[in-house]
Amino acid sequence: MGKYYNKNKDYTPPVGDEIFLLKMGEMVLKGLNRRSFEERLMGNARRRLQKFGKFRIYSRQSITYVEPQSLDCDMDGAFDTLAKLFGVVGLSRAKACEKTPEAILETAKTYLYDDLMEANTFKVESKRSDKSFPLSSIQLSQYVGGELDDAFPHLQADMHTPDVVVHVEVRDFAAYVHANPTLGAGGLPVGVGGKAVSLLSGGIDSPVASWMMAKRGLALEMVHFFSYPYTSPEAKEKVLELARLITPWCGRLTVHVVPFTEIQEELRRSCPEDLFTLLMRRFMMRISEQVAHRIGAHALVTGESLGQVASQTMEAMAVTNAVCTLPVFRPVVGMDKEEIIRIARKIGTFETSILPYEDCCTVFTPRHPKTRPSMEEILEAEANLDIDGLIQRAVDGIERVTMG
Repeated sequence: MGKYYNKNKDYTPPVGDEIFLLKMGEMVLKGLNRRSFEERLMGNARRRLQKFGKFRIYSRQSITYVEPQSLDCDMDGAFDTLAKLFGVVGLSRAKACEKTPEAILETAKTYLYDDLMEANTFKVESKRSDKSFPLSSIQLSQYVGGELDDAFPHLQADMHTPDVVVHVEVRDFAAYVHANPTLGAGGLPVGVGGKAVSLLSGGIDSPVASWMMAKRGLALEMVHFFSYPYTSPEAKEKVLELARLITPWCGRLTVHVVPFTEIQEELRRSCPEDLFTLLMRRFMMRISEQVAHRIGAHALVTGESLGQVASQTMEAMAVTNAVCTLPVFRPVVGMDKEEIIRIARKIGTFETSILPYEDCCTVFTPRHPKTRPSMEEILEAEANLDIDGLIQRAVDGIERVTMG
């Protein structure tokens, strides 16, 4: 293939047969901030793709282009990774060609040969960002569609529910041909919303909550509370595996494993049993906020769902919130369990979450937990506790595990 000609500048075609086209979503509406969102997206993509080879990544006209720079790039691995990149609503493996009707047709015939042979119906959709191209979008679709109809006699045109859509995009540097795009992860690039600390248990809800907030652009670090010997090393490994499973979506994660045994034993020894879970949650929030301050995070994230358990009533949440100065995000608060499970299955955490290893919350659950606590009785229960000392020893004992 020769060079493409564009506005008096030569452009060398990408190495190999394919290029990835990433379609941006709501970030294109960000006005003067849009470029910073694009830069974040490209930076996230570069970091994620390092292990798959060398790629050139750049953005033009609401599209991010990912070009392999050598023939040994792992294109399948790269594509799977980009499908989990927040900020991308659709992605395609495409073939670049010269911006002539003839080159576009020939590329469609050869590059999409297998797709067209397996299909019974098709249509062509064209976009022409380069207005100097001699054919309109409709004319280009008619030309390519008519020629493909002749070249593949078994195909029938279907404008409504075709088996395969041949996409043609005429852009600044080249024309690109691809078939049906793959749905992207959506959301906003991780990091554009700042940093937060997410409380990660071994259950179903907290990995989903973390995923949901990463989708809104938050960079996350995790806090997990570990009560050895009441909870086993296998329970800890289960939580670390959950962190590994959401790393492809969230990017590199650090899990702060907090030793929580002393605090739970002191609560059981000194406080009313029916308040135990609420007091424990207040310690968790205090410690998580200290971690947040240390790492420069500005919010906490929990997997609480209203009414799901005794510690997640409105009154109970008010009691646990009272010890925080940072905002607390609860993205699954209005979801029922089936909705949460559906997302857990989608992101690949469900099967790990249901492994039978108890976390520190379930081990110390009271027989009759208080569901509508008053702040007065909570403060009375805490009055004789060395809260600062307990928190400081827990924070001093944190183990940090990095994923990704």
